[in-house]
Order: sequence, then C-alpha cells, then structure tokens
Amino acid sequence: MFLQFRSEELDNHSIQPEWYLTSDYAPLTITILIVKEYIQTKKQMIVKDSDEKKTFINDLIKTIRSINISDSLDVKSLENVVLTLAHSMEKIWEENSKIINITKHSKSW
Repeated sequence: MFLQFRSEELDNHSIQPEWYLTSDYAPLTITILIVKEYIQTKKQMIVKDSDEKKTFINDLIKTIRSINISDSLDVKSLENVVLTLAHSMEKIWEENSKIINITKHSKSW
C-alpha cells in the first residue's frame, strides 16, 4: 500500500505488530481526518421572472449607461470606473435580492 508522505488526508499511519492473531501479517492502521463541512442553509437571490428581477436589470442598465468613461484614459481613471460599477451593482443587488432558506425541496435555478 502506498501512502502520500505528509498528506493531510492520511495524517497518521502505523503498523501494529502486537495486533496480529493467527496471521503472519500485522495490521496497518490509518488515521484519516474528517473535516466538518459547512453546508449553506441560506442564499441571497432574486426570484426568476419576478418584479425584483426586472427592477434589478433596469437599474443595472441605467447605472451602466450613466457611467462617464470619456476621461478614462489612464489606469487610475479606469480603476475608478470599475470600482464605481462594482459598488453600484452591489447596491442594486442588495436592494432587489432577498435571503431565502435552502431546503431539500428548493429549486436549483
């Protein structure tokens, strides 16, 4: 059996010669770490075909149209445009989305 050296998954392995019974072989024990997995129970979303979705898209279009890029000739100006767009999109998302509980009956969009 080959084990990867210093593997986090196979953290510790050892041969236990005192555990053998009638066999000529000693058992090999392996300690495998089991990491607790975070399972998301809430999700922020906009419901498909809702009024919030229409408002989100319309507000997003208005924001993109209103951004002045005529003086974005250098990297700093372009970065400012991108940051402005990112902040505006985040604000529009927060205004139109809602937090829902994820259940085993939730739809995948």
